[in-house]
Amino acid sequence: MNDKVIAIPSPARLRLDSSALVGNWRNLNKMSGRASTGAAIKANAYGLGAVEVFRYLQAAGCSDFFVANWQEAKELEAEIKSGTRLSVLNGVRQEDMPYALLSAAKPVLNSLEQAQRWQETGLPCDVMVNSGMNRLGVNVPDLGQFDWSTLDIDIVMSHLASADEDSPQNADQLAQYTAALKHIPGKRASLGNSAGIALGSAYHFDCTRPGLSLYGGQQRPELSGSIQQVVFPEAQILQVRMLKSGDKVGYNALYTATREHPIAILAMGYADGYLLGFSNQGIFYNEEAELPVLGKVSMDLIAVDISNAPHLKESDWVRAEYDLPCASALSGISQYELITSLGNRYARYWT
Repeated sequence: MNDKVIAIPSPARLRLDSSALVGNWRNLNKMSGRASTGAAIKANAYGLGAVEVFRYLQAAGCSDFFVANWQEAKELEAEIKSGTRLSVLNGVRQEDMPYALLSAAKPVLNSLEQAQRWQETGLPCDVMVNSGMNRLGVNVPDLGQFDWSTLDIDIVMSHLASADEDSPQNADQLAQYTAALKHIPGKRASLGNSAGIALGSAYHFDCTRPGLSLYGGQQRPELSGSIQQVVFPEAQILQVRMLKSGDKVGYNALYTATREHPIAILAMGYADGYLLGFSNQGIFYNEEAELPVLGKVSMDLIAVDISNAPHLKESDWVRAEYDLPCASALSGISQYELITSLGNRYARYWT
């Protein structure tokens, strides 16, 4: 076989809008008032690409970033500039210590055991308080069991469980967190996630930590005028065919044609994160022409009705309706799942 490297273009791609990403961060920063606004870039920046997102937001002025684990931190170490801070939300296991001691990132200590493990390092850290979500974090009644003044604590944080709805839990968590701050001498306080920013200034403290809304998610109506779509999936047409009345499309024959019309078969499917909830519900576009999804989405292929764009042919490109609130309403799939499910077969390119 010839050793010459031959590029194979992907038949599915993600157009990523850097202006929308930076604009979303700036709008969330304005909404955060006196608080500085960080960025959650865990899970490969919700699937967009952590290194690229880090670069764009760091250049825009973001100085606090949050990842899930030390593997994610390692990917970003070379990108960190003076004044930028990187926090590892899952804390520091014993197995993490050899790398964590050398890393520019700081752990978010989630338990008394982690606090004791980190105590002798003298290195900066953050602390997570469990204010009622009962995920990670030190329980408020347990805070008195440790001398927190022995640590170099930057951020004392907690995480809101129900900020996307008007729940009494929000005020309950705020009260628990505020009480906890009296026991931990941190330099800064942080509670508000994306939806928490929209709850108002009482939830902002010194630093907010948006995630989904940076990437186009809108968990509360207060965010709708400030958040732009960032991710635009596009698929290439593999084949165009003509249906006759009575013809069926796809697995389990979920669509039966009632007239003669053209369809296009697209190189995208649930293996790419275009999930089954879009079956007979999703929409693609050719410019402004709507191309409804027909039948069941399969692993690698989607059928769409191209009656509104009959000129389309093999190798043409169409784009999916993937504004996250709209796509969630169409499919019944959460905005978080929609964006983090986008697969590795996509070619990702920034505009």
